[in-house]
Amino acid sequence: MPKTTKSGDAREGELPSTLQRSDEKAQRTFAKAHDSAMDEHGDEERAHRVAYAALKHTHEKVGDHWEPKDEPGPSDEQAEGGVGTDRETAGGVDANASKEHLYEIAQELDVSGRSTMSKDELVDAIQKANDREDRKARKGRG
Repeated sequence: MPKTTKSGDAREGELPSTLQRSDEKAQRTFAKAHDSAMDEHGDEERAHRVAYAALKHTHEKVGDHWEPKDEPGPSDEQAEGGVGTDRETAGGVDANASKEHLYEIAQELDVSGRSTMSKDELVDAIQKANDREDRKARKGRG
């Protein structure tokens, strides 16, 4: 089913829960990329991968939702590689951001031990905190 309406707006009920809790631009970016990929490839799984790849260029996952990035661009090695790349993904964490930015996100998510973590450790800790926040948000719905 299309993720956008005829006017180009995202169909909120058709979006993953993390996007339902995100701003309109994140929703629209995902929905339009998804629908375009479905038109081109006709494969739901591939359309989801394309849509998340597009989203990760403009947004980063923070807790249970997506927030706009300060600078657009790929968020991790997988996003840098394009089609056919099989590299590690950071699950929406902007692994290409500065250590300072990652520290600020870890602080926002109340990650303990963040002050002694390396950049890679911060990415992993943020990923775990995001997953935890997402599980809490899903439980809260229902």
